[in-house]
Amino acid sequence: MKKIELLSPTKNLEVGIAAINHGADAVYIGGPSFGAREKVGNSIEDIEKLCNHAAVFGAKVYVTLNTLLFDNELEQARKIAWDCYNAGVDALIVQDMALLMMDMPPIALHASTQCNNTTAEKVKFLEDVGFKQVVLARELSINEIKEIRSKTTVPLEFFVHGALCVSYSGQCYLSHVIGHRSANRGACAQPCRLKWNLEDENGNVLITNRHMLSLRDMNNSKNLEELIDAGITSFKIEGRLKDADYVKNTTAFYRQAIDEIIEKRPDLERASRGVSTPSFVPNLDKSFSRGFTDYFAHGRQKNIDAPFTPKSMGEYIGEIKKIDGKRLIVKLKEDVTLHNGDGLCFLDDDKQLQGFNVNGVEGNVILCSKEISPLPSVGRNDIKKIVISSEAKRSREISLYRNFDIIWQKSVENSTGNRKLPIRLELSETSEGLRLSSGNVSVCLQCQKDVAKNPEKVIETIRTKLSQWGDTKFVVENIDIQLDTVCFIPTSILGEMKRQLVTELEKSLIERQRVGARHFDRPQGAEKSHSIEGDFSTTLEMTRLSYLGNVTNSLSRKFYENHGVPHIDDGLEKTMPDGEIVVMTTKHCIRYANGMCSKEIGKPTTPLYITNERGRFRLDFDCKKCCMKVVNI
Repeated sequence: MKKIELLSPTKNLEVGIAAINHGADAVYIGGPSFGAREKVGNSIEDIEKLCNHAAVFGAKVYVTLNTLLFDNELEQARKIAWDCYNAGVDALIVQDMALLMMDMPPIALHASTQCNNTTAEKVKFLEDVGFKQVVLARELSINEIKEIRSKTTVPLEFFVHGALCVSYSGQCYLSHVIGHRSANRGACAQPCRLKWNLEDENGNVLITNRHMLSLRDMNNSKNLEELIDAGITSFKIEGRLKDADYVKNTTAFYRQAIDEIIEKRPDLERASRGVSTPSFVPNLDKSFSRGFTDYFAHGRQKNIDAPFTPKSMGEYIGEIKKIDGKRLIVKLKEDVTLHNGDGLCFLDDDKQLQGFNVNGVEGNVILCSKEISPLPSVGRNDIKKIVISSEAKRSREISLYRNFDIIWQKSVENSTGNRKLPIRLELSETSEGLRLSSGNVSVCLQCQKDVAKNPEKVIETIRTKLSQWGDTKFVVENIDIQLDTVCFIPTSILGEMKRQLVTELEKSLIERQRVGARHFDRPQGAEKSHSIEGDFSTTLEMTRLSYLGNVTNSLSRKFYENHGVPHIDDGLEKTMPDGEIVVMTTKHCIRYANGMCSKEIGKPTTPLYITNERGRFRLDFDCKKCCMKVVNI
């Protein structure tokens, strides 16, 4: 059967445990350094604690070691890899090919999406050199994933939820060029979320102060089964900077969605063990989002961008009919109940996000925490449309959103996930006392054997005590009592046997996980040469690897030389070339998003420019490949 993995993000030990407890089959976390999130590092001690917790449920821990490395950092990265291996980490997610040329531990390596994994040729190459899982580019369609699957066998991982980078991952240098904060080094300043002006080639301003490079958030929850059938076995939630509540909610939601598919498909099984019971109803609309899109899953579509605000809009809850100071007259959806302290927002006449809290509700009137700017002074029937949404088709209403549900939020905060591993128990006698077993794990305790005066009551007491496992990771699904003579057993004896069995069960499960994680061959980058055939990415030609290949150290250079690339340029982080450079390659097209697609309007494509206080960049449009390039001029 095909194992399906739900992979959740974690910024620290606390969030990692929350993710596992709410149903994750695996989590990914940054190590002490080089984890593509400069501000989120974790100690090896915390990573080992996370590994031990995950192992009980057969869940895995992947450490991100996926920034570009300089020569003076290679030894530190190698040491971190060994420390992770010794801590029980199941795999490392990497970008820099130098790691394949080093004395690495026998640990699985996963090719980060930063490797720009867009074609079957590229994925096959990564499979051949030893990667055990490949994280595909977010821009791929389901049909493109099928094509990759048909030509490869390596497990495929795909982002299904969370924030979207507008550029192909690994191919964005805008932050580095603007402020020397490299995305490939984990220091992205997110200039794509800033406001930009759009100009034509003559300097005429076409659009002013819009977040034109900012995208909505990914939500592929409706495409899970299609993605499984296309070849995806690991479903990844983005968000290593997100807090525990976000991770709890998204993990629990996708856990339920994936389990529903597995339940009806005998060819599928879950990648870990244990059942989670969150104490809230998972709802993706209630966690941070800029609005949702499934991006290019079924090809190009409108409304993948979030041009008005990069902040969370939340869930659509109804329409504003009238604004009167601190009072809003509204028509809410039937299933919506507001509470004091809820956070609401809407886009005003200038497309600026207005937010406030609920101070009270009186029928269809919301009492706001602050005065709201009035609508233009025209009749109610002439109210201008503030935002266009699929829920709000009527042109003279304002869509209202809730981005903080105080009651629901408290239920998430209080949820432990309560993940339990079902076990079967057997209580039997030994010559000197009792044995309590679960599978091949047993504990024995000496005790005095006094024949019970009321055997039935004693058996009932034993079953009751053995059924109570409190806040441990286990829940009993069957108890088999094998006693030749029913003797009185003090509850203290049963309690001590349970405590010892918990310890031994956890030790056994952790050891089993660690043994399984070590059954990998060493990556082949240093010993075996695989020729690079064809143009397997936007960065590679047959004889030249440009700066887009992200080579920033001698071992990475040696890796590509070993695989037949004769000319290799330095990455931008090492050497900034003269002249124009492409600082972003993206499937998001500003022309298409704003009704200026040359294919649609039947006019030749000409360059456009985006400008703000950070700089001026030319937009080139490759209509044949249907992509846009941002060029530093």
